[in-house]
Amino acid sequence: MVKTVIADDNQSKSAEDRLFQHGIPAQVGLVIGQLNRSSDRGFVYDLIPTPPTDGGGPACSLKSEAAGKDDKKKGSKSGKPSAEFPASLVVDNDWVAEHARQVSRMLLGGMNVVGIYLWASEATFKATSPAVLSQAIKGVAQAAPFADNEFEERLLIHVSYSPRRWSCRVCTLASGGLQPCDFKMGKLLASLQAFRCTYNFEIRLPIPQSGILGIITFKDLICRGIANLAKDLQSAKALINGHLVTENVHTSSESPHDVQFLVPFNKHISTEACSSEEVVGLVVFSGAICAFAYMGPREPILQAISDLKSDIVSSLRSRLDIITDEAEEEVALSLDGGGESGGDSLAEKSIHKLALREDVKDHCQEMMSMDGPIETTSVVDPETAPISAATRSFWDVVHKCTSNLVNDSKTNKNSIQREADAGKLERNNLNFLTAILVLLSALLFGWAVVAFGPTKTAY
Repeated sequence: MVKTVIADDNQSKSAEDRLFQHGIPAQVGLVIGQLNRSSDRGFVYDLIPTPPTDGGGPACSLKSEAAGKDDKKKGSKSGKPSAEFPASLVVDNDWVAEHARQVSRMLLGGMNVVGIYLWASEATFKATSPAVLSQAIKGVAQAAPFADNEFEERLLIHVSYSPRRWSCRVCTLASGGLQPCDFKMGKLLASLQAFRCTYNFEIRLPIPQSGILGIITFKDLICRGIANLAKDLQSAKALINGHLVTENVHTSSESPHDVQFLVPFNKHISTEACSSEEVVGLVVFSGAICAFAYMGPREPILQAISDLKSDIVSSLRSRLDIITDEAEEEVALSLDGGGESGGDSLAEKSIHKLALREDVKDHCQEMMSMDGPIETTSVVDPETAPISAATRSFWDVVHKCTSNLVNDSKTNKNSIQREADAGKLERNNLNFLTAILVLLSALLFGWAVVAFGPTKTAY
């Protein structure tokens, strides 16, 4: 169980100043940090306020009606709220959970949504039922789970403005209980070690006929490929700065550390669908993932490797969600517009052309509450290149590849023949020049003999 929570002092002070400047009576947001099963300490890197709802309302507000009802039950003649019964907090659990789901997609390895924070007075916080608070925490935990789904603890940080102080509680998800813990400030972000990895992937999966292998949708097929890739990553060996990691040691060298994974070769290739009657197409899901992980100076190095692997898998799943969401929207629009005639064969249609149009800068400012302008160089360029997914006969694909090989072979033969002809021409030119040089040499030699040869004297 987490017994001590350490928050970064710079980020905490900045968050507190922001809350005081806004002057709002209540606010809810996400706690970004790190919780490890092997340690009894938790780390808090930043606090991110939940944005207003689609209707423009706050995600957290005060409820003062309950005080009046309590006064009536106690026999109050006026029925007016009394100062002895302060307002309690009302949290939009679904909206906070959705915020946690989207933010968790944007976080790097080793960083998670570890709980929620509440900005309220001490009296308001105490007037709020613990069941209301634990319900909000459970919703965030379900929307943004850890890679280790068995971790059953999250944090609740209360930032009080009357009086001005911080406190932290640990919520056990199974029981919903809130237990107090020690809360400290310290230098965290400056001491983190950075690990980075560029992981190139290519998943080739045959599309079986409907109902075969229990796969129904395009997303199901890709999810299966990502699951196989995740299994391969779990057994992969890691090279850090060119050295093979064989034990759980601590690193003290300067970051960032370059990491490479040695993945088993084609360990989980799908071989169930093997006949032309069962296969109707081929899906190729490829690209490169730039993954990062951060850990404290005292954390074991195997934890950073595990966080990198989790970051790769979560990034793939997030990109798949973006692609399928775009696809579903455009397919719905095409169906509303009439679509194409149903007489064409599925194997001859182009299902969808996907284009990612996500505005990364605006999304970061909204989800991560970045008030200041974002430098263009500080944000990774979004994936704006169009991605097409079309169904073609598997054997047509194979035949096309074979034709390409034949064409490449013919091209290579023609190239070799041209090189041979060019070489022959060069040899002919060289022989011609040699003959001319020999002839000129003979003429010069004959002229020299005649001009400088011995003369006869008459007696």
